[in-house]
Amino acid sequence: MGIKTVAALFVSVVTALFFHNSVAAHTPDVEPWSEAVVSVTDLQESASWLVEDGGWQTVSFGALNPAEIAYWKLPSTASGAYRKICAPKAAIGCIRFVRFDGVNQRPIRRAARPWDTGGIFSLMVRSEDTAALFDAAIARGWWAESDPYEFSFGGSDLVNVVVRGPHGVNYAVYQRKSPPFIGFPVGRLSQAFNSMRMVKDQTASLAFYRDTLGLKVLFDAPFTDPEPRANNFSVPANLATSLVRRAAVAQPKLPGETGRIELMQFEGFDGRDFSKFASPPNLGIISVRYPVKDFGAYRNDLEQLGVSVAYETESLEIETGKKVPAFAVRDPDGNLTEFYDAQ
Repeated sequence: MGIKTVAALFVSVVTALFFHNSVAAHTPDVEPWSEAVVSVTDLQESASWLVEDGGWQTVSFGALNPAEIAYWKLPSTASGAYRKICAPKAAIGCIRFVRFDGVNQRPIRRAARPWDTGGIFSLMVRSEDTAALFDAAIARGWWAESDPYEFSFGGSDLVNVVVRGPHGVNYAVYQRKSPPFIGFPVGRLSQAFNSMRMVKDQTASLAFYRDTLGLKVLFDAPFTDPEPRANNFSVPANLATSLVRRAAVAQPKLPGETGRIELMQFEGFDGRDFSKFASPPNLGIISVRYPVKDFGAYRNDLEQLGVSVAYETESLEIETGKKVPAFAVRDPDGNLTEFYDAQ
């Protein structure tokens, strides 16, 4: 066998292995997630803080389509309603609150602490006045992991608080004090730009989103508090300077400020695992939904990589009166991520 033949065979084998083990065999055209799906019992109460205090607006509402009931593999006797809300001037980073009726439910992350894994921990939004939004949440009977917390990360000076609404649904509110944020309009409460998932093995979880789903990595960095003090994740002050929080963010496109998924592991904290409850109709943040322009090719690539489809439909109604194919997959911690045909 000649040298050229051996070289060609080597390239062929390496190429085949690369394509077999990476979604890069077909570069996915995934857009930032357009909405998060949040299961609740009271559409008005769950949306109240974002709408009345944050200035979000209702863009659609109504009864659940039977096709969506079937998509989530719920009994045909189940029913429900939804309310979709968006920040002003935003068409992505919206929230679809869904109420399922006629089914048994429990909170996904019932009585959970931040370091417990399984289920989506929070949706992240920005604000020009985090303290005011925190005060408004407390005034309406909501709760929080801490008072607003100031810290520096990645060259930015930030104020953050994790506000907890009904059923343990968390909203992480970020105010950037410096440098100024110009990625999208902020106002009282911006569109959602990120969702946080607490994970058992951050390296494995990040590999799934990067190497299998094909998302880009914005950062992968450990963090410890620079001084012993109260913080936004309720870590005891005497452990804050030694407990390593491994955080990584993946998103469809770089550069960009939207469509993110954040993965965090508290090294040395062994929490409870709520993954078996992270399915509809249970209460909490169910998923985020990514539009995909090359939907069929992307799904085929994921299946070639051995990804199991947890839910699928030909008629998911993202926009009123427009039904599109969609499917959902689970990450290593049992959390759902959905993809739909952007057409």
